[in-house]
Parts: sequence; structure tokens; C-alpha cells
Amino acid sequence: MRLLPDNAFAVKDREIPLRVTVIDPPAGVVFALQRDRAELHQVIRSSGAAISFDFSVRARPASTSNTLNLLGPFTQGTPASRFVYVNSGTYAGDKGSCWSRRAKVPLSGITPRLLEQLSPGAILEARIAGTARDGGPACASVPLLGKGWSLVRGA
Repeated sequence: MRLLPDNAFAVKDREIPLRVTVIDPPAGVVFALQRDRAELHQVIRSSGAAISFDFSVRARPASTSNTLNLLGPFTQGTPASRFVYVNSGTYAGDKGSCWSRRAKVPLSGITPRLLEQLSPGAILEARIAGTARDGGPACASVPLLGKGWSLVRGA
């Protein structure tokens, strides 16, 4: 009978660099990544060009096989459906804005298999449309563009 070491079931967190890129945001609107419940990170006024938000999360193997529990001050939601908020208008700190919106960016496409491909200097990126159908900033649950979360080397 083989004995397992004391730490055989120890949880190992891994820091994962992420980027959310907002494509074609409406010009003049302030955007920010939400940290915790109300703190704003990387506040940027849009010129109409793409905006990127870089941050990191901790990935921990979840109790169910082949899934991750993504943790940290930027993550929102339950372990089964984590997401990050990209705020705009008044939610991004612009008190004079006519917009009060948050785009809910899903983290569900980040898998253990994708993390296996992550090398030093690389980042996982997701792209979202920055403009909603009404011409204002994107809001509510937003779909990821392209193939979803993808590996960007030398980011």
C-alpha cells in the first residue's frame, strides 16, 4: 500500500493574467473595470478605438473534474458562473454621463486545458463589442467575440 504525502490534496492556486478588450466603444464614454463591489480599475475615456483592461485572477482546481474556480477581487458571481464587470458612464465614475451601464463578461471559457498552454509572458484575452444596439455602451451579459478566451503570446 502506497501512502500519499500530507499535501497530496493541497489546493494550488495559479495566478492567471487576463485581458478584456472592448472593440469599437462609443467615443466620449468613460469605461472602467470593476474591482470588488464598487472600486474602479483602469478608468479610461473612450476615443472610439479599442480599450483593453489587464488584470489577473487566481485559478484553483474546482471540486468537479476539468473545471476551475476563478478567484480574486475582479471576479463576480458564483464559482459555477464567474464573470467580470466592465462599467461605463456613471458606473465608471463619470457623474455627468447619460449612461449607467455594466457589461458582464463571462469567464466560463477559461479551462484547465487552456491554462496548460499559458506560458510566461502570455495572456488570456477576450474581446467584446463595446457598443450596444442602441448606440450606447455595451451592457448586461455580453457574448465574447471570435473564439472566446484565447492565448496571446508576448502580450
